[in-house]
Amino acid sequence: MIDVLVVGAKGRMGALTAATVGAQPDMNLVALVDPAFAAGEPAPAAAFTSVAEALHATRPAVAVEFSTPASVFENARLLLQAGVHTVVGATGLSAAHVAELAQTARSGVANLLVAPNFSLGAVLLMRFAREAARHYERAEIVELHHEGKTDAPSGTALRTAALMSEVAGAHLRSAPATQAPSRGLAHGAVQIHSVRLPGLVAHQEVLFGGDGELLTLRHDSLSRDSFMPGVLLAVRGVALLDEVTVGLENLLD
Repeated sequence: MIDVLVVGAKGRMGALTAATVGAQPDMNLVALVDPAFAAGEPAPAAAFTSVAEALHATRPAVAVEFSTPASVFENARLLLQAGVHTVVGATGLSAAHVAELAQTARSGVANLLVAPNFSLGAVLLMRFAREAARHYERAEIVELHHEGKTDAPSGTALRTAALMSEVAGAHLRSAPATQAPSRGLAHGAVQIHSVRLPGLVAHQEVLFGGDGELLTLRHDSLSRDSFMPGVLLAVRGVALLDEVTVGLENLLD
């Protein structure tokens, strides 16, 4: 039985994660954390307003972090210091943050998994895009999300662009320099364009252009339920990883 703590439990992803974890026969939802919890508020597990309070009262084996960009780093640091394997789904961790958390993980017994996307289809799209980058010189990403998403580009788009640019044998070259703001954000050799509209959930297209052809890879998450198999995979697998791992694809094989 895996004892699980969910951080950001009153948010959309956190609440769905808590309900999903609570329904698993091999998991035990031991604590929920969210600053929005009111004293005495009914909850499916012990509820706390901070990670520090939850760690003082409970002993989770794994934490799933779906808080905010402003709090994710400090929460992850506290969890790792307490020896809790930590799965981060919240955005906001910079490369410097991950490096510092790696030092914390190496000095203790807990592992860290940072997952820009928990959808298995989205992770597979990243893998396919990485392979295609070996064969095309030009590619761009269009990512579309609900209007409440605060970061742009998305962590998924940034991760996809990084995998495409860094893969051994990549042929990608940057787009011609331009001052036009509509050309999106250059990340490595890939331009990223962000759309934020009501009615969307999470969608991404990767377009590769060649002589006389266009290859389009697209993934659509039509509801947040699509992220739950990946969350459960991460909860079950984080203890088996090395100290710090970025990307759910590392658990697919």
